[in-house]
Amino acid sequence: MAKDKYSVFSIARNLTAACFISGIIIATTYYFTAPVAAKKQVQLKNESMQQLVKNADNFKPVSGKKDWYSAVKGNKTIAYVVPAQSKGYGGAITMLVAVTPEGKIIDFSIVSHNETPGLGANAANDPFRSQFKDKGVENLTVTKDKSDTKDIQAMTGATITSRAVTKGAKEAVIQVTKYTGGK
Repeated sequence: MAKDKYSVFSIARNLTAACFISGIIIATTYYFTAPVAAKKQVQLKNESMQQLVKNADNFKPVSGKKDWYSAVKGNKTIAYVVPAQSKGYGGAITMLVAVTPEGKIIDFSIVSHNETPGLGANAANDPFRSQFKDKGVENLTVTKDKSDTKDIQAMTGATITSRAVTKGAKEAVIQVTKYTGGK
């Protein structure tokens, strides 16, 4: 009798039932939490864009452009928030860049990176980040010359990251300038 209790078929039946019940629990949890998570993700994206373009009333998707948003104040587009990506020292650096219709950087935020903590990871902080404000494509070049205040000063020990972030920002400015015609 004890042999029937632990037969292969009995174990398989119990395992199947456990997997089926677990699957139902996971599917039910996903059904109720997925809309909440999607809503939270949109809220976080809007908050991130609001930090980049503080005086915008709202953000509207740009038709024909993937993940582009126009920052609107009143009825006027005051900026575009554009995704950018480039290869840094530790891999891909993904950013959001806020650019005026005239092709000047307002601000940027780094969404994800694998840069060295204490060195390349500082690209998201001041004083490096603040160098980009109001820069156009002509001044988005990395330099180590301290007397050159028009261009972007490389972070000490993180020149590759400095170049990668600058390259991503420059590509965003070029894309916006092409899109707007540099108005």
